[in-house]
Amino acid sequence: MRARVKDRFAGALIGTAVGDSVGLPAEGLSRSRARRFFKGEWRQRLLPGIGMISDDTEHTIFVAQALLVSSNPQEFARRLAFSLRWWLLALPAGVGFGTLRAIMRLWCGISPRKSGVHSAGNGAAMRVAPIAVLFADQPEKLKNFVRASTEVTHRDERANTGALAVAKTIAWCVSNDTDSRPGIELWTELLRNCARNDQDWAGLVDEITEAATADRSVVDFADNIGLSTGVTGYVYHTVPVALYAWYRHFGDYEKTLTAVFDCGGDTDTTGAIAGALAGVVVGPSGIPASWKSGLRDWPRGLPLLNRLADSLARVSESAEPAQPLRYCWLAVPLRNFVFLIVVLAHGFRRLLPPY
Repeated sequence: MRARVKDRFAGALIGTAVGDSVGLPAEGLSRSRARRFFKGEWRQRLLPGIGMISDDTEHTIFVAQALLVSSNPQEFARRLAFSLRWWLLALPAGVGFGTLRAIMRLWCGISPRKSGVHSAGNGAAMRVAPIAVLFADQPEKLKNFVRASTEVTHRDERANTGALAVAKTIAWCVSNDTDSRPGIELWTELLRNCARNDQDWAGLVDEITEAATADRSVVDFADNIGLSTGVTGYVYHTVPVALYAWYRHFGDYEKTLTAVFDCGGDTDTTGAIAGALAGVVVGPSGIPASWKSGLRDWPRGLPLLNRLADSLARVSESAEPAQPLRYCWLAVPLRNFVFLIVVLAHGFRRLLPPY
């Protein structure tokens, strides 16, 4: 039993990191330009054959660490806020504007319950997977911890709806322990229940239902919701695309991720969210070996993710808090400096053809 639970946690964590690292080099490129820029199959290209993680995976690690030590949502939120404060001091590249404002509010002494800003970004949805696996059979706790995680950085209700949709989908997979995808009516009803009074969300669920019934491609689905040039950082764009890719290519990690990358736009975050969804289903063994070996980051790399999965599985089994995992956090500023140089090099490269 514990081995199975560990496999779910590892699939979610490693799936997030791999999707993040493969999608990162194409982040922000339109669909057409990404196709011209990156020929052949998707793979890590931040450095030749090497990928690194971004804030999507780092925040997921912070959530996992907070879950290890927390017995209630309030304690969890305080621990997550603590990690985010110190994460910012290490000068990470590419901090979202909403998240940046929220962390500055935390540094000013505002409570984690009130620090979130009015933003419907992806911060909560991209980091929610460990919560979903841990509380898969405890729907009330799941909802409360998702809310606590969201409020630290985002107070727009749409941010919580997107995070809850991802979490409930992952929880369904864990609870049912099945190799078959849910029926479309059952799944879309689960999604509707995430925001019953939100007509925009209801319309997106209708689009998912129609696309699944007609067996449309993920790119066609993205086109139908107005994302013909690429997926934006708006949670009601990113989450539906990731969810639909997961459903259409259920049980195939590579096809799921390729489908969201082919849509262009915010490819690291769509990759992280879709990677968590698909990773929970297939486990770490179902993630392409070449993609896993291409992820070479430190100190927040695959070894840490595997250790976190093991510790979370123990907490899940015992229902007792544990200690957060230690790693060489003093190396993080140097790693971030290297990462910034690489990201800037990619930015200058984009000034050149092909356009």
